[in-house]
Amino acid sequence: MPVQTSTCQPSIAFARSGIVEYQQAWRIQRTLHEEIAQGLRPNTLMLLEHPSVFTAGRRTLDSEKPVDGTPVIDVDRGGKITWHGPGQIVGYPIVRLAKRHDVVGFVREIETALIDACKEFGISAERYCERSGVWLRDSHGDRKIAAIGIRFAKGVTMHGFALNVNPDLSAFERIIPCGIPDAGVTSMAQELGRDITVDEVLPVVEGLMYEALQRVSI
Repeated sequence: MPVQTSTCQPSIAFARSGIVEYQQAWRIQRTLHEEIAQGLRPNTLMLLEHPSVFTAGRRTLDSEKPVDGTPVIDVDRGGKITWHGPGQIVGYPIVRLAKRHDVVGFVREIETALIDACKEFGISAERYCERSGVWLRDSHGDRKIAAIGIRFAKGVTMHGFALNVNPDLSAFERIIPCGIPDAGVTSMAQELGRDITVDEVLPVVEGLMYEALQRVSI
C-alpha cells in the first residue's frame, strides 16, 4: 500500500497510513529515507498502527525474546525488544537533522511531544533520564507508556516511537519490554481508567510532533 503524503508545515509532510504490516512499513521507511537523504522528498512523518508483532533492536539478547517460539523481527534500530499492535500509535519521523549528529536532542524533542500529548488527556508522564521513552513514576511504580528506538544514517533519522493508547498489554508479558526487567508497561486507557481511542489521540500527537520536528530538522 503506497503512503499518501501531504504537506502540513514547511519541510514536513505527513502520512496517516492506518494499519500496515510491519515489514511493509519498514520497506516504505527505507525508500523514504533514501529519497530524503538525496533531497528528493521532504521530511516525512508516518503515523500508523501495526498488526501484532514483536521487533528486536540491535541490543536485544536472545534471553529477552519470547520463549514460546513466537516470531520476532530483528531490525536495524537502536534499543531492545518491544511489541507493536492495534491500539498503539506508531510514528516514524524520517527527517534530516539540522544539527547533523544531535541524535540525543532529537530523541528529547520526541519525548517532549509525547509527554505533552499525554498531558492533554490528563496524564502526568515524564522523562526518565537514565532510560529513553516516556514514563509514569509514582507510588504504583515505574511504567513506560511510550517507547522510542531510532536509526540514524546519512544525516536522516528513521524508525521512531510507539505510544500505548489502548492496546492489549498482555503481549508485553511474553517479553522483557525494552530489556528493562524492573519496570512495567502501561497505556493511556489503563491510566485514565476509561476507554480512549487512537482516533482521539492521533490529531494531538500529530500536531505536537510536527512542532517538535520543525525544531530539529532542515
